[in-house]
Formats: sequence, structure tokens, C-alpha cells
Amino acid sequence: RDRVEPDRLALVDEAIETTANNTALNLSICFNYGARGEITKAARRLATEVAAGRLMPDDISIDVMGAALDTDGIPDPDLLIRTSGELRLSNFLLWQLAYTEFVFLEAYWPDFNKDMLVQAIESYRERSRRFGGLATRSTG
Repeated sequence: RDRVEPDRLALVDEAIETTANNTALNLSICFNYGARGEITKAARRLATEVAAGRLMPDDISIDVMGAALDTDGIPDPDLLIRTSGELRLSNFLLWQLAYTEFVFLEAYWPDFNKDMLVQAIESYRERSRRFGGLATRSTG
């Protein structure tokens, strides 16, 4: 938060306050975030635990690794909307996006509007999600 411009931080705080009692969706805002750095820090945390004898290497599972990430406790995204016409993740939530559905839009973020959001959600709802297994219909 200390590296975010005050006017932008005020908008973030307003969004947090406005949505504080919402229960249907999670919105994550990542500033100065990089997934490679997050994964590296998690590996370093786990290596420290192993070196101290508090964790055995064979005990490092997907769940243990996930719990070591900065995003522990935040559900993995069901949908990622990527604006600006880019067709890449840009070092964003690499671990968490394993089973996320993607929508790519040509519009830049400042031009993103309600109609585009509705279109992205409709696209998501039409998909069959497999989560690495059998197909299931989206519930979004």
C-alpha cells in the first residue's frame, strides 16, 4: 500500500468499503506483485522449515505449497479477464490460474465497462470446466 499513489489507494479503499458485505464474488487487486517472486518466497519459506527440521521434504504437497504462497486463504480465480489485447499472463498468479478460465479483450483497462464484464461472464458460463478431470458445467 505504501507504494501506491494516494488517489489510486483512495479508489481501492472505496472499493473495499463498498463491497465489504458482499458474499458472492472475490475481487483481488495486486499491486507490485509478481508470481515468480511469490513462488520463490514460498519455496524459500518451505526450505527454511526443512532446514530447521520442522518439515520433511516428502511432506511438501500441493496444499502445503499453496499455503506458503502470499495468496493463502484467497480462492483461486474462476475467471481471468485480460485486457489490452495481450495474450499472456505477464507473471500474474501463475500457481493460482491452473484451472482458471481466460477471456482476452482488445480494450484497455480504463475502457473496460459493464457490457464487457457481462460478455466475459456469459462466455465463462457457456464453458465446460474440467479441473483436470471430467467436464462440469460452469456454475458462475
